[in-house]
Amino acid sequence: MNNAIFQFMLEFDPDYLSDYGIYFLIGFFGAFFAIPIFFFILRLFGVYVVVKEKQALVYTLFGNVVGVLSEPGLKFLWKEFGPPALIVNTIGRRYVVDLRLDQEYLRSQPVNSEEGAPMGVGIWYEMYISDPVQYLFRNADPRGSLTANVGSATVRSLSNLPLEKMMADRHAMSRMVRDEVSDKSKDWGYLLGSCYIRKVHFRDVGMIHQIESKVVNRLRQVTSAIKQDGANQVNIIRNAAEKKAAIDFGKAAAIRPKIVGDALRKIAEDPDISSAMFEVMETDRILDSKVPIEWIPEGADLMAQLIASGGTVPAKT
Repeated sequence: MNNAIFQFMLEFDPDYLSDYGIYFLIGFFGAFFAIPIFFFILRLFGVYVVVKEKQALVYTLFGNVVGVLSEPGLKFLWKEFGPPALIVNTIGRRYVVDLRLDQEYLRSQPVNSEEGAPMGVGIWYEMYISDPVQYLFRNADPRGSLTANVGSATVRSLSNLPLEKMMADRHAMSRMVRDEVSDKSKDWGYLLGSCYIRKVHFRDVGMIHQIESKVVNRLRQVTSAIKQDGANQVNIIRNAAEKKAAIDFGKAAAIRPKIVGDALRKIAEDPDISSAMFEVMETDRILDSKVPIEWIPEGADLMAQLIASGGTVPAKT
């Protein structure tokens, strides 16, 4: 392999290098300059045009609309417009219109409730261009006009509604605004999509503070009422339990003498049991009283036992 490469280098003619360089320059110029210029000339004379997704091309010539291309793909202007396609890009004008869905949010539109409370309404809506020609030539600022129309429709439709309905029923209010705006937006080439009331709030700061204080006071009242009701229930349960316990203790105190008397009568029927019981009771009382007791053996000298136990001997007189 190395020998073949070495042999090729020996046989290589330097004159070929100039021919290869010319071919390379021709290919480079054709790829980066000639081909783009060629396609530009084709587009300039209306041979073809590429329409992107969600895009519309509006062509005008001498102040008149020649045609509108809104379907995406490769379009041939000679086929679509005929002979005017040759000069529509040179003498005429082309407008590019974006057909994608757009969104807008209007904050704090001033509305007064039926009760006279100054409210603010935030409305969110979607729109897209349905007619590119109407969008371009019917109104100088169709987006601004649509925004103003939505704001005025919101104020006009939602004013003087009851405050409770305004705070709770947003779906019905959204439908009211959308129904009023949709017909007018079509005249400007716009089509209104979803429309929704996002926020309803008070605009007066003093009223907001008053409502907050009322809510806080109401919560305190409710909390106090719940605590008081709980304390009352506990007292009722406690009193009922104490009453029942007092009744049971009274019954027990009433029947105790009878029970003790019956037990003593049965014990007294047997003298041995009776004497043994009383001795045990007497011994138990002596032990409970914790009185010191000296045990003296039977027949022992009393004086000697007292001296031995550490006791005191009474003096003789």
